Amino acid sequence: MGSRIAAHLANAGFPVDLLDVVLPSHAKRNQAALAGIETAAKTKPGGFMSESARQLIAPGNFDDDLARVANCEWIIEAVAENLEIKRDLWMRVAALRQPGSILSTNTSGIPLAHIAEGFGSEFRRHFLGTHFFNPPRYLHLAEIIPGPETLPEVLAWVSEFVDLHLGKGVVLCKDTPNFIGNRIGCFWGAKIAQLTEEGDYTIEEVDAITGPAIGLPKSASFRLIDIVGVDVWAHVLRNLYDAVPDDPARELFHVPDVMQQMLERGWLGEKRGQGFYKRVGKGAEKEIWALDRKTLEYHPAQKVKFFSLDTLRGMEDLGARLRALVSGDDRVGRFLWPLFRDFFIYSALMVPEISDRVVEIDRAMRWGYAFARGPFEYWDLLGVPETVERMRRDGAAVPESVERMLASGARSFYEAADRDREPHTRYFDLAGGAFAELEERPGVAELAAIKRARGVVRSNAGASLVDLGEGVLCLEFHSKMNSLGEDMVRMLHAGLDETARNFRAMVVANDGEHFSAGANLMLVLLAAQDGEWDELDRAVRRYQNAMMAMKYAPFPVVAAPFGMTLGGGLEVALHAGRMQAAAESYMGLVEAGVGVVPAGGGCKEMLLRFGEARRAFELIGYAKVSESAAHARELGYLRASDGITMNRERLLCDARTAALALVPVWSPGQPRQDIPVEGESGYALMKMAVWLAREGGYISDYDAVIGEKLAHVLSGGRLTGTQRVSEQHLLDLEREAFLSLCGDPQTQARMEHMLKTGKALRN
Repeated sequence: MGSRIAAHLANAGFPVDLLDVVLPSHAKRNQAALAGIETAAKTKPGGFMSESARQLIAPGNFDDDLARVANCEWIIEAVAENLEIKRDLWMRVAALRQPGSILSTNTSGIPLAHIAEGFGSEFRRHFLGTHFFNPPRYLHLAEIIPGPETLPEVLAWVSEFVDLHLGKGVVLCKDTPNFIGNRIGCFWGAKIAQLTEEGDYTIEEVDAITGPAIGLPKSASFRLIDIVGVDVWAHVLRNLYDAVPDDPARELFHVPDVMQQMLERGWLGEKRGQGFYKRVGKGAEKEIWALDRKTLEYHPAQKVKFFSLDTLRGMEDLGARLRALVSGDDRVGRFLWPLFRDFFIYSALMVPEISDRVVEIDRAMRWGYAFARGPFEYWDLLGVPETVERMRRDGAAVPESVERMLASGARSFYEAADRDREPHTRYFDLAGGAFAELEERPGVAELAAIKRARGVVRSNAGASLVDLGEGVLCLEFHSKMNSLGEDMVRMLHAGLDETARNFRAMVVANDGEHFSAGANLMLVLLAAQDGEWDELDRAVRRYQNAMMAMKYAPFPVVAAPFGMTLGGGLEVALHAGRMQAAAESYMGLVEAGVGVVPAGGGCKEMLLRFGEARRAFELIGYAKVSESAAHARELGYLRASDGITMNRERLLCDARTAALALVPVWSPGQPRQDIPVEGESGYALMKMAVWLAREGGYISDYDAVIGEKLAHVLSGGRLTGTQRVSEQHLLDLEREAFLSLCGDPQTQARMEHMLKTGKALRN
């Protein structure tokens, strides 16, 4: 864990000393730290955002290098969850550190008061808990726990640093066992284990029920334990059981028998190659097998079929979907209702023991466990009065605080309290018995809340225009996977017109899971199969014209990409005057995977960025996707002038700030007429590269066909000698290559395969 925390600090651009034990059996005294760095780099998902970040970590060991702490502003301890080991190390650190340096432990359950006991007052005033969730690069939650004497200014500095520089959602916690995230998360997992046993559910059935269908990640439940580690999960359960003798759910925190047997056999999950699941076979023949919890034998993972899940999966409204699922009398409903019922009750009982407000509990579960909603937000979705009435019919003890809440007339834990066209929210204070204003978080904004408070300027099925305030208009995508088509093109033109009349700048952003998966592939495939070539040609022209209109708008346009920013989605971002990208942005011109070349100006823009064809040819031909925004900058998708936001929640406000900063200095320019291309000689070199790749077995025969089309575009159309061409000339070449490839049955086969499986076909 320590190496992954170090990796993420390096991701933020800070030099880090990573110290670990000396391995007695190894010649290299820093081997443990070196192995940690290597593991952080190689483990999937990787801990580093770029290779340059890795270079910021200096390995060392506790015996030879502990004196380095004297030069450190913040010293983070992440050794084994053992009080004696932690205290011994802190005693050594205390003798070497500089006064005023910040000290934090990454403990997940040991009381801070026990760790800091006996240390000097100056030490205790600078000591606190900073519990990062694993893997720290990807999980948004950081729990900050004040020690008995932590100075308020120390708490504030760490909270701000973790938020702004490390991109975390900060939750301030009390010094209670397992704090908030793992206290509530352990109950959720333990209840799932109990229901699995009582209802005789298979591992595959439970993961089908408790995954994306209810707003949880694909890792669901047992797959998540494999990722975390069966041993780690068992350790957390045991610690919690011992630490909470009066907890109403304490008996749930026993390690289940099946896990105990797995521990004895060394089946610890992904790190050992098997846990509740394992991979069997090699290469393309590899299969996922699941554990039979009764026999402890593995079998090919079964595809689970539940009528209710299959019927409701396409329902986009999470609340409506959940209400339908929990009301069912099938195996899905019989599992989910008691799970959510007891989850809600336990969460309410934990106020104010682990948190004075419902807000921090909800944030901890959303940010630490990647739940779509926290327990009280889920309760609102299912309906508080309705579910409480059902709890009473079940004979369940409804928490007194919730009964008082309903008696006061409140029907939900959260409610909108917008005023003066600004979004505001109130939460129900269970201790105070009334609604309280939820404080604003400066620099954090959500489009959904802004639209609730102000409405929209204009909208269609796929996109909307939203007033962000301060003279900035937002173009928001909201189609499925934010795929792009005519709706987006029309709204982009409308947005450019609206901004020219009434605003100073435009931002392209959205609240989706990903910025955009690219063009609407289904519409392209249907048009190609129906031979609608004139309409397809017009559609591509309209898209190209929209990109050029945005690029040369008389005001700044800033794109705010995040997550998957692929194909046409990346072309939108490439044509913006500036990008403000989330740190976790996975950018790529991936059109080759579906048998075409970029046709919305992607080839043109990469040629302009690199000034020569070969780098663009390799990037587009191999459909390279960045592993982060920092990596996207190394690949060339992001420019040095583009910004990177570590905290995804701050992306919208950062993009607005970037747009406003450009207003006084903005100069739109004119479409380029002087782009150098290499013509026939450049085409020949790229064609040779295609031939060598095909001969080496790196690409397929049809990849070679696509590669030659791409070479034709990037060489400027095989002109005689080096010449200079216009942007429009390159757009025409892109469109011609795209249309010709769409007519090939092998391209159509690739498109069909992608739509059916979500994976590229290498035909």
